[in-house]
Amino acid sequence: MAAMRPPYFHAIALACLLLLCPALQAQSLETDVLSTLIAPPAAAPVSDAAPPQPAPAADPAIETTLIPLVDQEPPTPPPAVIDLTVSPDNLWQRIRNGFAMPDLNSPLVANRQAWYLNHPDSLNRIVRRSGKYLYYIVEEIEQRGMPTELALLPMMESAFNPLAHSRARALGMWQFIPSTGKNYKLEQNFWRDERRDVIASTKAALDYLQSIYEMHGDWHLALASYNWGENAVRRAIAKNETQGLPTDYENLSMPKETQYYVPSLQALKNIIAQPEVFGFDLAPLSNQPYFDTVALPHNMDVAVAAKLAEMPVDEFIALNPAYHRPLIRGDSTTQLVLPTGKVDVFQNNLQRYKAQDKPLTYWRTYALKKGETLDKVAARHNISTVKLKQLNSISPKTKIQPGFTLLVPDPGAQVSDQLAESLPKIPAEGRKATKQGKKKAPVRGKPKSKPTGQPVKR
Repeated sequence: MAAMRPPYFHAIALACLLLLCPALQAQSLETDVLSTLIAPPAAAPVSDAAPPQPAPAADPAIETTLIPLVDQEPPTPPPAVIDLTVSPDNLWQRIRNGFAMPDLNSPLVANRQAWYLNHPDSLNRIVRRSGKYLYYIVEEIEQRGMPTELALLPMMESAFNPLAHSRARALGMWQFIPSTGKNYKLEQNFWRDERRDVIASTKAALDYLQSIYEMHGDWHLALASYNWGENAVRRAIAKNETQGLPTDYENLSMPKETQYYVPSLQALKNIIAQPEVFGFDLAPLSNQPYFDTVALPHNMDVAVAAKLAEMPVDEFIALNPAYHRPLIRGDSTTQLVLPTGKVDVFQNNLQRYKAQDKPLTYWRTYALKKGETLDKVAARHNISTVKLKQLNSISPKTKIQPGFTLLVPDPGAQVSDQLAESLPKIPAEGRKATKQGKKKAPVRGKPKSKPTGQPVKR
């Protein structure tokens, strides 16, 4: 015969039933029903087979505890694992994976975010323009083990416009002034200015950034030095040290532009990191090289090179902005930058062009003689004076005197308006810039950092 249940069994069952069914808790139970449920059951009929078994005595050492049922939230899923050994298809994600600078949180960051987000056309134009250069820059940064936030720096410096220049004569995507460019071996002569060269200027900029980071051991201070000059930042640090003040970026006394410099980069970083949060439509960018290089040991006209590559002149110049003359002076170090899909096209067309014995250049140098004027030289070579000045980057401030070197066209030269307008301009002598740092004047072609967040006339 089955063992009899202990006398408190039904009480426990009722309590569990009430906990599981809250609706029963509101009902009024009659005392006699409750008593019946709690009371021990009647003794089972006596059988001849076995005598009745007495109910086991309750053990006073055992306490019955009811464990309430508590609603629990599902566990938070673990964060997604990023496999850094596999390169993503989207270059923006590759850049995000390499972010390594400390984040800066300040009202100035919010100010810069608001400026960019309130000018989506400007930001979209910068993003589109960056597509030609970002892959190469990211490759160079990663090879050096540097944070990929630096790849966004040309967005602030030049809006990724390789032809950008400032009143302080800073040039190119990375905005080198002449003296700093010379310090980092960027060639600047009659034929080319490597401060605009996509490859040479990127190497020089990363060399410079690496040097000033090693000087300060802090990326925010390194960026301040890039903008203001390392000597100026050192003096600001020394001043705070003598006054017992903190010497980090946010506590230094700096010009307004430098105060907004790192916050501007942080704002761009935030938008690139989470564009969906800011409502910015950031199209994916192919994580593949956009351009490659071709050696050019011989002279060649810009117009001829663009034709052989089957490219519009302005697109060719956007990749080769260092050459500011209609003639590219070729030597052992000269190289052309072409889209990856145009390299074979250029090489094949060049072979056919040479086989037809066609000249690669229609321009030559000419030294101005005593008593000659630009008008006379232009008339002799069937070109307007205006166009002659354009193609030779002659401004009203240029000093014209005997011996002045000009490029003049031979018969057959392409002297189109597009060529004259597209060639990089050599900036006239501006006010003197500091020997260190990038610039001390706003750059044409990019937004200026202003406290009000207002757009700047371009």
